[in-house]
Amino acid sequence: MNGIPSALGGRIAVVTGASRGIGKGIAMELGAAGATVYVTGRSATPGRLPGTVHETAAAIDAAGGTGIPFVCDHRDDDAVRRLFELIKAEHGKLDVLVNNVYNSPAAARWLGKPFWEVPPDAWDETFDIGVRSHYVASVFAAPLLIEAGGLIVNISSPGAQRYMHNAVYGVAKTAVDRLTADMAHNLADTAVTAVSLWPGIVDTELLQLVPADARGQRLVTLPGEGTFDLAAAESPRFPGRAVVALATDPDRRSRTGTAWRVADLADEYGFTDVDGRIPRAD
Repeated sequence: MNGIPSALGGRIAVVTGASRGIGKGIAMELGAAGATVYVTGRSATPGRLPGTVHETAAAIDAAGGTGIPFVCDHRDDDAVRRLFELIKAEHGKLDVLVNNVYNSPAAARWLGKPFWEVPPDAWDETFDIGVRSHYVASVFAAPLLIEAGGLIVNISSPGAQRYMHNAVYGVAKTAVDRLTADMAHNLADTAVTAVSLWPGIVDTELLQLVPADARGQRLVTLPGEGTFDLAAAESPRFPGRAVVALATDPDRRSRTGTAWRVADLADEYGFTDVDGRIPRAD
């Protein structure tokens, strides 16, 4: 199952941080399944990395859905509040919230560094955009999601359970998974499902900057973790297919409060990446 074009027809979704990367891939898959997708991000014009919320919205339209760009800095609570007020006014409900926004280029500066070499402001950057932003969006979205019996997906990582990248990264991803579990606890008397989603290594626009070597391989070395061949990485649309599978599963409530690997959901739901593989590198 790689998505039925009308499977999410009439559904309303929000994907935060969807100018590029995993967020864009998820937004496009929701659109390909027929959803109306609000895409948020700061990028209104291209920067060092390609991608804007307007380009993602256009790609959603081309995929068969309806894309609505919303330029938003997720450190601005009032801007986030306005997004959900707009959705309430226009639709009265929300079916899917994907909390994905994350400052990957900033986080890349501290890969492989011991904690005493990672400055305190890196903690603030990571938690403000990678944890607090998920909480804020969920606070404003919750009444709309409860109305629809919707789905919250918090993009997390296996770094919640084992060492990855640096101490701040691991603590932040652990916090995201704890947030998911506690949201599910609070939502237990509603029909809303809250899950964390663990993609593997995803070949985003940032990793696409890694050049091919003399043998044509694009290898990325993560200090202290090893060297990975990006030919084995996921496309950004692979986690999107996991979100669509969850959103269309009438029994998804059985998964609430828990973190799920994208590859494991692919095995269970029967979807693949765009090239027919089930990537497993993480």
